[in-house]
Amino acid sequence: MPSTNRSALSPAARREHLDRLRAATADAPLDVLVVGGGVTGAGAAFDAATRGLSVGLVEAGDFAHGTSSRSSKLMHGGLRYLQMLDFKLVAEALRERDLLLTHTAPHLVKPVAFVFPFFRKVIDRSYIGAGVALYDAMQSVGRKRAVPVHRHLLQKKMLTVFPALDGEKIVGALEYYDAQVDDARFVAMLARSAAQLDAAVANYTTVTAYLHDDAGRVTGVRVRVEESGEEFEVHARQTILAGGVWTQDQQELAGAETGLEVLASKGVHITVAKDRIPAAPGTGIITQTEKSVLFIIPWDEYWIIGTTDTPWKLDVAHPAATSDDIDYVLEHANAVLTSDLTRDDVIGVYAGLRPLLQPVSKGEKSSSSTKVSREHTVMAVEPGLSAIAGGKYTTYRVMAEDVVDFAIKDDFAGRPSLTTSVPVIGAQGYEELVASKAEIARSYGFDEVRVDRLLMRYGALLRDVLALIDDDASLGRPLEHAPRYLRAEALYAARAEGVRHLSDALTRRMRLDYEMSDRGVGAAEEVAALIGPELDWDGERTRLEIVTYRAFIEARLEGERTHDDDAAETASSRVPEVPQVGPGV
Repeated sequence: MPSTNRSALSPAARREHLDRLRAATADAPLDVLVVGGGVTGAGAAFDAATRGLSVGLVEAGDFAHGTSSRSSKLMHGGLRYLQMLDFKLVAEALRERDLLLTHTAPHLVKPVAFVFPFFRKVIDRSYIGAGVALYDAMQSVGRKRAVPVHRHLLQKKMLTVFPALDGEKIVGALEYYDAQVDDARFVAMLARSAAQLDAAVANYTTVTAYLHDDAGRVTGVRVRVEESGEEFEVHARQTILAGGVWTQDQQELAGAETGLEVLASKGVHITVAKDRIPAAPGTGIITQTEKSVLFIIPWDEYWIIGTTDTPWKLDVAHPAATSDDIDYVLEHANAVLTSDLTRDDVIGVYAGLRPLLQPVSKGEKSSSSTKVSREHTVMAVEPGLSAIAGGKYTTYRVMAEDVVDFAIKDDFAGRPSLTTSVPVIGAQGYEELVASKAEIARSYGFDEVRVDRLLMRYGALLRDVLALIDDDASLGRPLEHAPRYLRAEALYAARAEGVRHLSDALTRRMRLDYEMSDRGVGAAEEVAALIGPELDWDGERTRLEIVTYRAFIEARLEGERTHDDDAAETASSRVPEVPQVGPGV
């Protein structure tokens, strides 16, 4: 592979990263160890690495395998938080969104337009219009605009922009802009960005214990490498817990007497084919429901529609969508569309848990997740162990900076974060490739849509993917059962993106579990055949990965046929996402 930078998370690189984690002894500890490979944890590892610190990142599953791959895929200011008068949060999120669009990750974060429909001609246009005008004004203070200004649409123009809206109910609209992101790929890129700056990063490396010195200070963790069963200690001067909905479990494992409390809220999204909802390219819908906000988001050749917002009190490892959740999303989408969607239109479904910070009070705590603040909090849950919880995806960089600042304030004063200036890998040189996309299309026989997809997934790293095709032209063919993706993309996922299991490739490096009606089952054999040799799988291991993925998808589908969380969780959790492959299994 032509790229020699340290960001390539190949199998050989994984061995080297694990060796460096093993080498972090009590006499030679890491400066910072991050526990949790979601967007906040990967962001914290990247942040700490930009400061020139020695950094480790461990994650029990795949990078972004929890909340960070199951979001609405938006980088946005949070228009509804203006209603809550949370101006600080909105201003912060808008600033971070614009930084991502213009500098940090322009290959991964793109502008998207939203139509906000009016059901009451005067009241909605005045009330919603005033809110969006303020939202827009907050984007123009002290910086150049990153997205166009909003505009009001009379009913006739609205139906030109978004013909699928129900003109009998909706009397007009307003169009404004935010941004969208492929959430799972973004986290993988953050982890690779940290690795490029010499952080040692490892997925499928579970924390089994927290280490303490004689004074009770946390001095690192004991981890288990899931594939081998090997356990070893990783020592660090400072440990950061970015556990999301697993925060309280990890605090208990550390023996902390105090800590952060996180409330899990389930959000369910569905996907439907693009041609089912006629609209101008790149334009979606936002509208309020009685419980949450409904988004109809354009994404490639389909729509992402969601979300729900209901408390989740079961195992946080297995959030599951029910049949009722799916019907709820369809019902609220149909409330604004002229042609009703049905269950037959649903291509895929995914469920995730929002880690909302639970406010601590003397009285009984509220069980309503919708009233919990989205602002984040950093806390020393034990000496040497700092935890962060709350916040929102868009403000991950601020959260990462804050928790690293907090953790290193005594040991490494005067080491400021550089993440406002250091871009995520793939950003540097991205614009040059965009300028060359016609040439890329001609050279490789791709259409414009294919090239645009590749550029958004890889940015400047597309050169490495194309180099694989240069070496083997057969890798330039689309996958037979998932033609949006090239065979080279599957191979690259194993060679550079940290994939350890078939599901990693199918559900997070590619998004076949909700992009394809068969949830990626049809592509499983072809992808396994491509990545297996890279990961040193024999025939039995390859077969096990395929069988496990098929059973995992069937269990999810079974859960989607149930009508309550308990039944859905029971069904969906009966098969693990990845096979157990350690010694003795």
